[in-house]
Amino acid sequence: MIHRIRGFIRENPHSLILLYYIFYLAGFVLLEKITVPRYIIYCPLDDMIPFCEWFLIPYASWFILLLGAPLYFLLTDKRDFLKITFIMFTGMTLCLLLYLLFPNGLQLRPQITGDNLLCRIAQLLYSIDTPTNVCPSIHVSSSVAAAIVVNRSQRLKKRYKIRILSTLWVVLICLSTLFVKQHSVIDLLCGTLVSLVLAAVAYSPRLENRAHLGLRSAVLHFTSKKKGGNPEI
Repeated sequence: MIHRIRGFIRENPHSLILLYYIFYLAGFVLLEKITVPRYIIYCPLDDMIPFCEWFLIPYASWFILLLGAPLYFLLTDKRDFLKITFIMFTGMTLCLLLYLLFPNGLQLRPQITGDNLLCRIAQLLYSIDTPTNVCPSIHVSSSVAAAIVVNRSQRLKKRYKIRILSTLWVVLICLSTLFVKQHSVIDLLCGTLVSLVLAAVAYSPRLENRAHLGLRSAVLHFTSKKKGGNPEI
């Protein structure tokens, strides 16, 4: 098993980009411990959104999307993999940097009175995850990144059901951040904006052309290396 993994990494060195998760987790945990909010995020729309424990289900499913989307493209399409990791991981890094420069938090969490399983899970979530480092929302920015790449993927161009279902999934995840009172509407909008700006960069014609040439060069180099010849570009 280990030999197969090593062989896969040798043939797909770009897979090492996924080591970013270690950096992200370490950075997020550290900020959770040291952040003292200087800015409380709030807008009147937040008061109009009730707490709903059922949204904990799509909220928790974010962890599947966060790892599953990059893994899917790693195994199916290198170009889409590079797109999603650029938008998603750069966005997460920007969010961490903004949390450090502008320590923020929220005061939206309600007193949970329900006694069902989901309410107990929500209470556990509140006790583990502090109401700090919320704007922009990483839940939202990374989910929107996945939706953008799925909908722009040439491989999935005719897979309408997958594109529709994945988009609905992302919408539910984004809404869940509001209904479980983990984020403000402002966090959602800022998280969406982060991914939209990064997507504009990732899909800019100039960057697309450079990526195409780089990918073609890498493929030719790898092919010629296996054959023992010189690459012709």
